[in-house]
Amino acid sequence: MTNWEWIVGVMVVTTLAVGAWFLYHQKLLARRAQLMREAILNQDFMFRLPTKGLFRGERALQETLNDLGQDIARLVARHEVESWQRLTRVLTHEIMNATTPISSISQAYLAHPGIKGSPYEEGIRAIHDTCDGLCAFVDSYRKLTRLQEAAPTDINLLELLNSLRTLFGNLKWHVGIPAETIVHTDGNMLRQVLLNLVKNAVEAGAGTIDARWDGALWVSNDGAPIAADVAKDIFVPFFTTKTTGTGIGLSLSRQLMVVSGGDLQLAERPVAGYHVTFIVKTSA
Repeated sequence: MTNWEWIVGVMVVTTLAVGAWFLYHQKLLARRAQLMREAILNQDFMFRLPTKGLFRGERALQETLNDLGQDIARLVARHEVESWQRLTRVLTHEIMNATTPISSISQAYLAHPGIKGSPYEEGIRAIHDTCDGLCAFVDSYRKLTRLQEAAPTDINLLELLNSLRTLFGNLKWHVGIPAETIVHTDGNMLRQVLLNLVKNAVEAGAGTIDARWDGALWVSNDGAPIAADVAKDIFVPFFTTKTTGTGIGLSLSRQLMVVSGGDLQLAERPVAGYHVTFIVKTSA
């Protein structure tokens, strides 16, 4: 074999190898695109793909797509909150308009001398009490549409968690948050969200709370697990599985985080050793 033939052979083999590698790499990129598309169709905007093994430009593009998914998730959450607020505002307005006159008229009848002691008194009182109860019920939901503007400040997360530990001293706490962890959010809103999460955990029979920081606050408990068919609706206003629940606790908590520039999510898989995990995301 001449040197020229040897060189040509090496070039052919090299070309074939590079071509095969290129086709394989393109197949991997196509698979990435397919996975991202499926995630978007399934509204899984927190889906992320690793950047290891990518070229610099591809890595930058993948990181942008990963971050874009989080941005879309925040926009969807905010739109959802605004939609529920509008619906709740209309419903409460219409219900109050309908029940307030009935309550006033029934109150006037109860004060009439001809009604007191008559067979009609009990029925009219039942109407009046029912209207008052419905008005109080509706009024409790108005807080969903009257959220204050967030006032973000730098909050020491560990100090905030320690104050909650004092309130729930009967629980066992596992806290894995560095002392220097600072988040930029509305402290009062974040505190209310964490209070709701811990109270819900206690009502679900939890004895241990785990709080750890990993770019977001992961709050877990060992209470009763949340069934898959329930998990998809836990942030929907008025939805509850409790006989005495109002269905606004988790919905309000998520709205508070969205207003603060963050989000509240239920983790698909709880932290190992626990039954339920919520992810509390702040703006920074």
